[in-house]
Amino acid sequence: MKNFASLIKTLDSTNKTTIKVQALTDYFLVANDTDRVWTIAILSHRRPPRPVNTTLLRQWASELAKIPLWLFEESYHIVGDLAETIALVIPSSKSSTDKTLTQFLDEMIALKKRTEDEKRNYLFENWTVLDYYERFVFTKLITGGFRIGVSQKLMTRALAKATAIDEDILAYKLMGNWNPSVITFQELILEENESDYLSKPYPFYLAYAIEDEVADLGNVTEWSAEHKWDGIRSQTIIRNDELFVWSRGEELVTDKYPEFQDFIGTIPNGTVIDGEILPFPNGQIGSFNDLQTRIGRKTVSKSLLSKVPVILKAYDLLEWRGEDIRTKPFIQRRKLLEHLIQEVDHKRKEQTEKIAKAAMPLYLSETMHFNSWKAVADERERSREVRSEGLMLKRKDSPYLVGRKKGDWWKWKVDPLTIDAVLTYAMRGHGRRSNLFTDYTFALWQENEEGERELVTFAKAYSGLTDAEFRQVDAWIKKNTLERFGPVRSVKPHHVFEIAFEGIALSKRHKSGVATRFPRIVRWRQDKTIHEANHLEDLKALIPN
Repeated sequence: MKNFASLIKTLDSTNKTTIKVQALTDYFLVANDTDRVWTIAILSHRRPPRPVNTTLLRQWASELAKIPLWLFEESYHIVGDLAETIALVIPSSKSSTDKTLTQFLDEMIALKKRTEDEKRNYLFENWTVLDYYERFVFTKLITGGFRIGVSQKLMTRALAKATAIDEDILAYKLMGNWNPSVITFQELILEENESDYLSKPYPFYLAYAIEDEVADLGNVTEWSAEHKWDGIRSQTIIRNDELFVWSRGEELVTDKYPEFQDFIGTIPNGTVIDGEILPFPNGQIGSFNDLQTRIGRKTVSKSLLSKVPVILKAYDLLEWRGEDIRTKPFIQRRKLLEHLIQEVDHKRKEQTEKIAKAAMPLYLSETMHFNSWKAVADERERSREVRSEGLMLKRKDSPYLVGRKKGDWWKWKVDPLTIDAVLTYAMRGHGRRSNLFTDYTFALWQENEEGERELVTFAKAYSGLTDAEFRQVDAWIKKNTLERFGPVRSVKPHHVFEIAFEGIALSKRHKSGVATRFPRIVRWRQDKTIHEANHLEDLKALIPN
């Protein structure tokens, strides 16, 4: 645990990639095998479930620190991080522990089923024998919210240096549904086992956003364009007559999309398709809000399957007849993908009349080729008409790489939708902004039953202003608070902000009846009064037909 806490301290204290990679490399060279596996798991977001809720953590920490709970809560709001607050308020002792990271994690997993008294005693026992940074890391692991400024890519780079195994091979090994409690370092990293690869996806290739002129990409005839769909990026795998569906977040989601079981027996074994899972109500692409009704459900009912069916929009082929074809040029992979989908359509037509009536949920994402960048820009402008976010631009000769790389794949989103809204609520931020009110709730006008105008909340946003603007708004909030609801303050309606968002849909879950995608602040409209802010009907008018 001492070595792991020391590693996290180093990672947390620098922004330099070379220092982070070297610290990780040094750690992997000296840590025992079980600690190495758990470290890989933690840094690739495979943390054990939280054994104690945060309400009890705050209560017990204030008790051990011998301070009133209200004072702990005020300290927490200022510090902005629960684990850091606990590490600060609990006095350190001169005693110590030699337990390893693995021992602590095994105890935390077992702790989940213990009584509250047993959990309290366990926390008291360990909080008092750890130094400040060890206590901080220990509590981070307890909360289950362990985030540190290290990407999986950096961790993989360091692991490659420590083991002399190629980064791409390691990235592939770390994909999938492995369990750090049972797998060994030998099995996870060092061994070659073909059966382990049956369900494994490939590392995803990610695009950078275009920030400069699109014409700077060069000759337009060297590029292929397609619409950027707003769904769930996924890899669909058919191997050994089994289906595996992976999300980009490395979550196995096969059971969430039973429609795709039709692929077995129709798509040949040894096939991996990169594509987008999209809602397809009434035979047309729906909104992401439609898809959210399927996300997170433990079971998908027949009525939900009927109401919000899904399809797979395929745009790349990574494996074909058992061969990894990622190094082939994109244009060749696309020809194979088009051939595959033609075969699927042909097989479907040959099936029985009963099965033929049900459309196979596999569609090709059309590629487009242009003779001018003006024509590309014109196609981008019609993106919302076809329910896409913009365009993807892919060099025709590009291989399928690992992670986010500049050069061959670019995303060119449409300009965001905007609306002018009134600030109505505020909450403290996190991290370096934990002492400022930077998380805002915004409202729009609507007429009530009496015909009077009132403000109705519709979105929250916490980014888009400069530090100086945030400080200025924070000072105003503290002087113009109307009511307090725990960490939230309602404020006098006075300031107007332009809010941008990527998408919009009707929603029964929101008071306004509207859900927005990725809302953010564009600018502070100090030139407008609240009476010039938009109405809810203006927002609803932006919803696509």
